Amino acid sequence: MRQFVVVGHDAPTTPEFALDDLAGAAGRLDVLCRCVTSAFFLSHAIREDVRVHLVLDDTFTVTFEGDDLRRLNPDERSTAALIRGALERREDAIGHQPVESSPGVAIRRRGFAATLDAAVDERRAGDATLVHLHEAGTPVVDYDPPADPVFVLSDHHDFTGAEADLLAERADARVRLGPRALHADHAVTVAHNFLDTDGFRSY
Repeated sequence: MRQFVVVGHDAPTTPEFALDDLAGAAGRLDVLCRCVTSAFFLSHAIREDVRVHLVLDDTFTVTFEGDDLRRLNPDERSTAALIRGALERREDAIGHQPVESSPGVAIRRRGFAATLDAAVDERRAGDATLVHLHEAGTPVVDYDPPADPVFVLSDHHDFTGAEADLLAERADARVRLGPRALHADHAVTVAHNFLDTDGFRSY
């Protein structure tokens, strides 16, 4: 299982946003949508062994499950519609119990710290590895691909001080994917390629 935790600092926590202005009025929800499509789509298939957690303003987490996903299309607008559909069910999310809004999409009343804990705990039997993607981390070419990675990355903002401290405490590794900072969705693609090629060794 490959997991991605993406923090949306300005992301909406209510469904009252326009699908036609994701980069403006929707708090750069377009960035999160591109991360979702990068995480799941291949040329003519979808990755079923992937889970994506979108942490919205440290309040709600919308989770996409690859093996159950339906109605996901490779465009920002339709992905945003799935997120909006999840937010329409937010009042039903009590505690950390998930509420499925469409096949493979669920919302939880859960912030960043709890989402990290859950992502690792759910894969405990598979020895999950929490990997903080950071431009000042260890070069990825010097890092052995983990079997059950949980990659953590931010949207267009840097992690806050509290988030960075939390990652410094809990992450198993801090890794950089290249010599230049990448957009979050591009980082997801490179991380997949790193795993697909066994650390860029097998093509």
